[in-house]
Amino acid sequence: MKVLVVGGGGREHAIIKKIKENRNVTDIFALPGNGGIAKDATCVNIAAKDIKQIVKFASEQKIDFAVVAPDDPLVLGAVDSLNEIGIPCFGPDKKAAIIEGSKVFSKNLMKKYNIPTADYESFNNKEDALKYLETCEIPVVIKADGLALGKGVIIAQTLEQAQEAVVSIMEDKVFGDSGNNIVIEEFLTGPEVSVLAFTDGKTLVPMVSSMDHKRAKDNDEGLNTGGMGTIAPNPYYTESIAAECMEKIFMPTLHAMKNEGRTFKGCLYFGLMLTPKGPKVIEYNCRFGDPETQVVLPLLESDLLDIMISTSNGTLNKDIVKFSDKSACCVVMSSDGYPQKYDTGFEITMPDDNMIYVAGAKLDGDKLLTSGGRVLGVSAIGDSLSDAIKNAYNKVDNVKFANAYYRKDIGQKALKAL
Repeated sequence: MKVLVVGGGGREHAIIKKIKENRNVTDIFALPGNGGIAKDATCVNIAAKDIKQIVKFASEQKIDFAVVAPDDPLVLGAVDSLNEIGIPCFGPDKKAAIIEGSKVFSKNLMKKYNIPTADYESFNNKEDALKYLETCEIPVVIKADGLALGKGVIIAQTLEQAQEAVVSIMEDKVFGDSGNNIVIEEFLTGPEVSVLAFTDGKTLVPMVSSMDHKRAKDNDEGLNTGGMGTIAPNPYYTESIAAECMEKIFMPTLHAMKNEGRTFKGCLYFGLMLTPKGPKVIEYNCRFGDPETQVVLPLLESDLLDIMISTSNGTLNKDIVKFSDKSACCVVMSSDGYPQKYDTGFEITMPDDNMIYVAGAKLDGDKLLTSGGRVLGVSAIGDSLSDAIKNAYNKVDNVKFANAYYRKDIGQKALKAL
């Protein structure tokens, strides 16, 4: 069986390593992949957003199944284009991917179907947004409507910061056209939880919960990043909260999308805040989160490819999805200076380990060199969360490259909750 995976980061590396476990797989192609993924798949230099070339390649290679992992190609309709030439895919079509592609759409969907979320207003011009800010409680959250590499959210601690955020997004276009519309919403408090779920449009099976660490520096200080590490399961996400989320958030979202003629198949990501008034949705993603994937998939005991195929053909069954009751931790090693200015091109030395996922690295001959902000995710499993954290940091000590930076406190907040 020939499988194609669109994307080239740590998330895709984790997906590819898991797909490799399926005995029927003969070839895995990664488009574009990266220097680390090249050990586990054939990397082809086609950009994840170049849908025309992806479809051409898939057709020529007679691909049996495709996994579209990143948000951009999903929102652009990669699944639709591959389906048109008869290739089944894991991932939502363009109509369903709007749940992540537009914050305005997703907020309006939640309002219409009474799915708990923060109070908000959306705006398509700067003047109205600035006027509205004067009526808001501070702190306040400002979000660019479209995709912004996970960075299009600004939490403003003062009115001045909020005003600057609106101007920078809507006028200065710091997030490009993603900022043509914005959402201004109330600031929620409480522990954050990420829950990824497999769904075929009818059945929804949540994966093990996780906790992301978005800020660049220890103690949740510094700038927002694409994620500096994760742990799973999230100790704040109890069985009773999980049941409440299933009843009030997960299934209502699935039904809402179906009612809107946007049946969702693939991985639906719920970013939740456990507020004093109960769980509320902060955001939806239309795909696996990164780096959440790097702690969730190591705990998956079932065959990932079989599950993916069942989501695309409408036969998903909760009995085929089994997770270990152990814990996992992922520490992201980045280039010092990320998410702003950083140097690359440094040689990486690391042990041969099935739970080190490469994100920002390229091959130069037989050397692996840093080529991005987040370089790799170092994951480990343990019988307890503290064991998993210890095991991950022990591995980090054996990964070397100049200019390496990582947080030293991944999972500490979760340990306190326990």
